Amino acid sequence: MEGVLLTGTATAALEGECVRCLEPIEDEILARLQELYVYPEQHTKAAEHDDRDLDDETSLLEDDLIDLEPLLRDAVVLALPFQPLCQDDCPGLCTECGARLADEPDHTHDAPIDPRWAGLEQLQQDPQD
Repeated sequence: MEGVLLTGTATAALEGECVRCLEPIEDEILARLQELYVYPEQHTKAAEHDDRDLDDETSLLEDDLIDLEPLLRDAVVLALPFQPLCQDDCPGLCTECGARLADEPDHTHDAPIDPRWAGLEQLQQDPQD
């Protein structure tokens, strides 16, 4: 009696980058929708009676038409992953050289030398006479 209840699902194709290794990601998400679109007459009656259930964000029917864009946009944005990953256990990039650790699982670097001791490294490598 109050309006039209819209329920359904929407699928959306996603393109982006993994937050750990920056590899391109392509995926598809499913967003669930449910919204009550109130007849304009019901909205004005509720405003006259100071009904607290209806506010500025109440969805209204406009000339017997429903604008789905705001509903779809909100549902898809809420269904997006907060931190998209190419795989659940993505190791990311090397912090020193930027190499992708998934491609090189045995990737290592020599232990960094403290710059205060770098002069001693030169003495050690000089050939002794």
